[in-house]
Amino acid sequence: MHRLLRGEVLMFGGFAVAAVATIFLVMPSSAAPVSAEWTVLPSGPLGPADRDLLVKVRQAGLWEIPVGRYAQERAGSDRVKDVGMHLVEDHTKLDVVTRRLAAKLGVPLPDQPNPDQQSWMAQLAAENGPAFDRDFANLLRAAHGKVFTVVAGVRSGTRNGEVRKFTQQAVNVVMKHMTLLESTGLVDFDELPEPPTPSATPPAPAAVETRRQP
Repeated sequence: MHRLLRGEVLMFGGFAVAAVATIFLVMPSSAAPVSAEWTVLPSGPLGPADRDLLVKVRQAGLWEIPVGRYAQERAGSDRVKDVGMHLVEDHTKLDVVTRRLAAKLGVPLPDQPNPDQQSWMAQLAAENGPAFDRDFANLLRAAHGKVFTVVAGVRSGTRNGEVRKFTQQAVNVVMKHMTLLESTGLVDFDELPEPPTPSATPPAPAAVETRRQP
């Protein structure tokens, strides 16, 4: 009788262990949640900021290329015309790189400027001479400042190697264009957003493991 009971206990224990093992295999692990916003690629994890960067660079070209062409016909200053030509050439090249990388990483891109950009295009399309020159320099300088902060932020923290290389090219283009626009002498720096207020305590760098030399 005791042998029979002991056999039943052992059999029940075996079923219990199997059931627990099955539950652990079926249920997702809470220790390593997978976010739908991140995609693991051979070049590294791709996150929301990486995708947003590609979208913003694409949209920058969608309005700056035609506006640069406007400058050839509407600008009163030869300098503004020259700056417009650089914008067309540089953004045309950068757009090719942007679309190629987006296709490789599976990031959908817009095919038209955003509403703000469309309103700026309409404004410049209705102007000529000094009025065009002034608004061209200030609208584009302000826009490049906004894009620069996005590119720099992604460059400093992206986990994806392909995006890291892309941001280097993008930040060079944006810096070049800000300098060119400022060279027109028409940028009103008092109208640009102020730099962010420094925090009282600078953020501590991430801990880095140091190994003693033998």
